[in-house]
Amino acid sequence: MTEFTVALCLIVAVALVGLMLLFSAIRVVQEYERLVVFRLGRSIGEKGPGLVILWPFIDRGVKVDLREQVREIPHQASITKDNAPISIDFLWYSKVVTASASVLQVGSFEAAAQGMATTTLRSVIGALLLDDVLSQREHINQLLRAKLDEVTERWGVKVTNVEIREIIPPRDVQDAMNRQLTAERVRRAVVTESTGTREAAVNVAEGEKQAAILRAEGERQAQLLRAEGYSLALERIFAVAQTVDSNTMTLQYFETLKRMAEGASTKWIFPMEFTRMLEAFSERGPKP
Repeated sequence: MTEFTVALCLIVAVALVGLMLLFSAIRVVQEYERLVVFRLGRSIGEKGPGLVILWPFIDRGVKVDLREQVREIPHQASITKDNAPISIDFLWYSKVVTASASVLQVGSFEAAAQGMATTTLRSVIGALLLDDVLSQREHINQLLRAKLDEVTERWGVKVTNVEIREIIPPRDVQDAMNRQLTAERVRRAVVTESTGTREAAVNVAEGEKQAAILRAEGERQAQLLRAEGYSLALERIFAVAQTVDSNTMTLQYFETLKRMAEGASTKWIFPMEFTRMLEAFSERGPKP
């Protein structure tokens, strides 16, 4: 092997090593990531996003995902304050807010988060009665979120939400709940039926009342019209009577006497007014 060949091999080897060092020193950090850089074992802060250049053999980078993560806690057996066994599973959402703290403050966040979530759940459920656990799901979500956030805050992680997915009470409690649900449905049906009957009776009574009012109003109007008719008739008769003189009345009496004389009666009784009219008529008659 000639000296030229040896030199060429050395140049190629150096170039390859240089390329390897260059690629190892260049890091591309995504928008949702941060690179925690350690230089000779000491943290020098966070880098990124974008292109980050590290010193080969001196710097070491640890990528941290800043996106919100969801973790599932499977069914956990817990004991309520009144000693009732219950099984609960839930989801909790978190995101890294301080990348360096998430790397420096906890060794394995996933394992720590799993253990912390289960113990926190048992602590919260153990302080509540069974009825409260079954009826105050949102309150339990808030308690879990607050307690988990207290622990993860020192790790640079923020718990954003907690959602209980399923609560499985004891078998006897489930049976009692089913019976209670059936009784409640029956009660609602009875109440609905009675309400309908009452409203129907009210509507019928209201209709009868309105009909009676209308009939009474119609009768009153009819009586008023009849009374007005009688009044008008009497006024007209009185007006006509005012225009008739005494002679006309006397002649009417004579006509009446004539029809009476045509009958079979032999006795007549004349009112005093008739004799007075005769006297007046005779006085107004022609003199000899």
